[in-house]
Amino acid sequence: MVNRIFVERKPAYANEARALCAEIRDFLGIAEIENVRIINRYDIEGVPADVLEKCIATVFSEPQVDDVLESLPQTDGAVFAAEYLPGQFDQRADSASQCVQFVSGGARPLVRSAKVYLLEGGLSAAQVEAVKKHVINPVDSREASFAKPDTLAAETAAPADVAQIEGFITMDDDALVSLVDSLGLAMDADDLRFCRDYFRQERRDPTMTELRMIDTYWSDHCRHTTFSTVIDEVTAENDAVARAYDRYLKVRAELGRTKPVTLMDIATLAAKYLKRQGILKNLDESDEINACTVKIDVEIDGRTEPWLLLFKNETHNHPTEIEPFGGAATCIGGAIRDPLSGRSYVYQAMRVTGAADPLKPVSETMPGKLPQRKLVTTAAAGYSSYGNQIGLAAGKVQEYYHPGFVAKRMELGAVIAATPRDHVRRAQPEPGDIVMLLGGRTGRDGCGGATGSSKAHNAQSLTTCGAEVQKGNAPTERCIQRLFRHAEFAQMIKRCNDFGAGGVCVAVGELAPGLVIELDAVPKKYEGLDGTELAISESQERMACVIAPDMLERFKQMAYEENLEATQVAVVTEEARLVMHWRGKTIVDLSRAFLDTNGVTQHAEAEVAAPDETAPYLTRKPDFAKDRTVREAWLAMLSDLNICSQKGLVERFDGTIGAGTILAPYGGVYRDSPNEAMAALIPTPGETTTATLMSHGYDPELSTWSPFHGAVYAVTESLAKICAAGGDVSRARLTFQEYFERLNRNKLSWGKPAAALLGGLSAQLGFGTASIGGKDSMSGTFEDIHVPPTLVSFAVGMVDARNVVSTDLKGAEGHRLALLTLPVDDALVPEYDKALMLYESLHQAILRGDVLSAHTVGRGGIAAAVTMMAMGSRIGVKLTDVAEEELFLPAYGGIVVELKPGAPVPAGLREIGVTTESATLSACGMTLSLSEAHGAWSEPLESVFPTEAKAKHTTAPFIPYETRSAARPKLQIAKPRVFIPSFPGTNCELDSEKAFRRAGAETDVFVFRNLTAKGIEESVEALVRGINAAQIVMLPGGFSAGDEPDGSGKFIATALRNPRIMEAIMNLLNQRDGLMLGICNGFQALIKLGLVPYGEIRTIREDDPTLTYNTIGRHAATHVRTVVSSVKSPWMAGVNVGDVHQVAISHGEGRFVCREAQLKQLVANGQIVTQYCTIDGVPAVKMPENPNGSYWAVEGICSPDGRVLGKMGHSERIGANVARNIPGEKDQKIFESGVAYFG
Repeated sequence: MVNRIFVERKPAYANEARALCAEIRDFLGIAEIENVRIINRYDIEGVPADVLEKCIATVFSEPQVDDVLESLPQTDGAVFAAEYLPGQFDQRADSASQCVQFVSGGARPLVRSAKVYLLEGGLSAAQVEAVKKHVINPVDSREASFAKPDTLAAETAAPADVAQIEGFITMDDDALVSLVDSLGLAMDADDLRFCRDYFRQERRDPTMTELRMIDTYWSDHCRHTTFSTVIDEVTAENDAVARAYDRYLKVRAELGRTKPVTLMDIATLAAKYLKRQGILKNLDESDEINACTVKIDVEIDGRTEPWLLLFKNETHNHPTEIEPFGGAATCIGGAIRDPLSGRSYVYQAMRVTGAADPLKPVSETMPGKLPQRKLVTTAAAGYSSYGNQIGLAAGKVQEYYHPGFVAKRMELGAVIAATPRDHVRRAQPEPGDIVMLLGGRTGRDGCGGATGSSKAHNAQSLTTCGAEVQKGNAPTERCIQRLFRHAEFAQMIKRCNDFGAGGVCVAVGELAPGLVIELDAVPKKYEGLDGTELAISESQERMACVIAPDMLERFKQMAYEENLEATQVAVVTEEARLVMHWRGKTIVDLSRAFLDTNGVTQHAEAEVAAPDETAPYLTRKPDFAKDRTVREAWLAMLSDLNICSQKGLVERFDGTIGAGTILAPYGGVYRDSPNEAMAALIPTPGETTTATLMSHGYDPELSTWSPFHGAVYAVTESLAKICAAGGDVSRARLTFQEYFERLNRNKLSWGKPAAALLGGLSAQLGFGTASIGGKDSMSGTFEDIHVPPTLVSFAVGMVDARNVVSTDLKGAEGHRLALLTLPVDDALVPEYDKALMLYESLHQAILRGDVLSAHTVGRGGIAAAVTMMAMGSRIGVKLTDVAEEELFLPAYGGIVVELKPGAPVPAGLREIGVTTESATLSACGMTLSLSEAHGAWSEPLESVFPTEAKAKHTTAPFIPYETRSAARPKLQIAKPRVFIPSFPGTNCELDSEKAFRRAGAETDVFVFRNLTAKGIEESVEALVRGINAAQIVMLPGGFSAGDEPDGSGKFIATALRNPRIMEAIMNLLNQRDGLMLGICNGFQALIKLGLVPYGEIRTIREDDPTLTYNTIGRHAATHVRTVVSSVKSPWMAGVNVGDVHQVAISHGEGRFVCREAQLKQLVANGQIVTQYCTIDGVPAVKMPENPNGSYWAVEGICSPDGRVLGKMGHSERIGANVARNIPGEKDQKIFESGVAYFG
């Protein structure tokens, strides 16, 4: 029987509905809309009535903020429902099913969810259709029926046998051309002709699976066929490009290379040459190509250990263009898995994206396209959702705007990872070795993703490419991340591939020359998949690992302990053939030699056009400065979409998880100076100062003017940012991202990537460092529109965390400002030798401690650089030696530095001004207040990425409670034990464990297992044992079950309501004088249980306090100030009332709501522990100080006796070098106080 439940947010908490109403009115331009209601519909099958009754108020709804409806309300307005397409991953339904299973203790029930939209107002039928088009993306969703189904069980017919392409080997060339079109293949007729000739030798026709697999295997996405095309001739009108090409040919000759000229050869030549010169000594090279890998030394607790550092960039342009949430989510998911497959831990990410103008009205959207505003906001939600859930710090987020990106969006993720060197074992697979599939199950999502990403985009793509977009499941990938940190597990693996483009046929197929794959063994999300789908599906969160057969049981056991499935799917064979079996038949049997040809060698010619010499981008006055005074130009510059504030975008991304972020995304007293490079500590088990830097360089307008110069200065900019942040340019390593139009046979089109790669080669050889990896995407075309020629350079370097320099000015006492100007030749190319000397001069000054802050010069020139430096702490700047003509020039490679008082100006730099106490910017006879500058800078994208909530503000009194509890436990313990359960979606368990260990506690982290009913029962027993053995229970942050269904902390609360677990918790608190701490997601669970503010697990009532969605309607991730209001709790024994701390936050549901009468009771009893506050320590009522709209600015509360503490701020994210650009005390002494309570 199917039961149906409707759940609607109460009007006061209906943020999503209000936001959609505003979008319909303001973005779609439908003034008739009066109100929108959104109702979540759940269909549930296979759940006993008593279990369902329990779940209605705990899993599917929350009494304080939701109304549960028996049927849809009557309305005169339009009503429609939307649901995911069959086969698409629905995290809400999946999480609901997990929670209900825990309550029932039986099999996982079937749950299906939908959203019902009620539109009130006199909307016409056409307007209703416009709203439907706005909220339903046909790539992954559809309009849902209102009829209740009789069953949710899919009636899946057994798929047909895989067909053979009859007559294939006898087809003539015209028939092959028709076959390419009819099958929608990415390969061309030449490749198909090559296949025909191969199968003639095999004396048989291919199966459909073989043809689809070959199309995938040879796709541009998987095999870089465009980059491998032979370029028979290169001509260049530009002298600088011609010289660079001559240099390329000379280096080739010096290396003795005889392979043809290709884009790939140009891209990789510098690394080969510099390696021959003995410069790239620290590369870690192997047959396994997981990511760029270098050998490093890491200092841990005073000793040096050998580690590997891995970094990788990845794009998901095509998937994000057609389904922005899923495409962007799996962009970061895929970027993570590459170094993860190298058995490393990924700890920081960078997101670099490109879009057209998001401020244009929806009416200007091209047919076949999603509106740019929809693209940028939904993609940001997707990427941040995945990254935030998996627990990956987003150290840098930047979006570029250029009209060319209307052709296809750029969605680019770059990650950095590390692992002890002895964790990685690399060995050749041997016959008899087995291949294990680890992680998620296989569905239709992502079928054809590799080939789809290799094609140009057209007006039909939105409705025909749905299956090509993968769906991410971040909690599963988090489990893989955690599992690979175990040395024993990592050392079992001989070779590993992640499941990215191509699915089984590529991920497994690349592991060894000879393989037999059993497709029937591949775990499926649902029945009905045929052999071809199983072979090419790109379902995410899967790893293919080669192990010895005697490791099988231990491999499976360790995977099980991390709540992961592990299944043997293949065997390594002696014969070099790739064979796949399905339903007892061989559906693939191909020779490795044939597969490795990558198809027919293509040929092309490249002609590099000269840039427009009449409007040289690097030396002409920018458009925003033309015909304007200096003051007007300055304000116009700050309003430029590629310079203005992106804070509302950036603060959706958690930049501090991992407790290793050295530079927060925005620094200074007011957190308004954007960082330029991301910096993080290596994630070690002990204390370290060894850290990494990653930066990027790119300017789409410069690259459009000259792809050659665009690449030269992309490299230069990325290295300058490394230098400005404290790194050594000479030891940095690079990786490139190329993104160009579909080239076809057009010489001028081929000239663009050729010029860019020659520019990259020039810069690599000039700076003496190389790109040791990269990623190309060569399908940036929509009909006759092309993306701007794009080469993004990422630079990575090592640094001592104590030497990291941030961008925010530090002093207003007349600190001197100096400028490093990059010398260039007549062709506007850097004089590399001189540049290196200047960068080394600045680096030495940084090591001496002479440099307090630094910012590179780029778009917006010196004016933009000093403004960004000044904004963070509202420190004024007076420029005394900068001419008006150089003020706004994009002088890439330059750096402005703030010097310590008394420090000399570094050799080669010149003094250009001083800091001032007046909060103004002064130059060329002009004075501009920082307040006005900030307004111009922050306003342009506010309507797209808001930073302030449109909500009523409550009062926020500060009523101190200074009486400390005298209660102490009967039993004193020097090293109390802390039990830290990790539920599906938990991502702060490792940070929390480290904080408690640093404070002197013993810790026990347990991973909850819920793949089977047996696993749940074992986990219940383990939780009871863990709680009974501990003195402290810590519920860390994260996204329990993805913070679904529509509410955070529900899975944790559901689990802890188990009678045996509940008894153990209350025994800990009432009989054993124990403590409990819940941070973020843990706080959300505590309040849903009643442990705060009541000190007991109880049935939650409609008028109880709760935590709900932030008033701004999005995730908030930043640093905030909190003031200590009460020291009653033993957790606050190390601080005093009135103390102010800077605390990292990252949450979407942190708004504390409570009846005023109860707020007064909490204050009187000393239970309001901490409050969000202003710079002066006064409780705050509005953003940014109060980031979520909490009543009375409440950030943390405790139980009546103080022994249970819940708080939203991540107090565990601290350390000597953490968030160096955020001034103020960060350590609330919570962990030390909890340990000291037992001492």
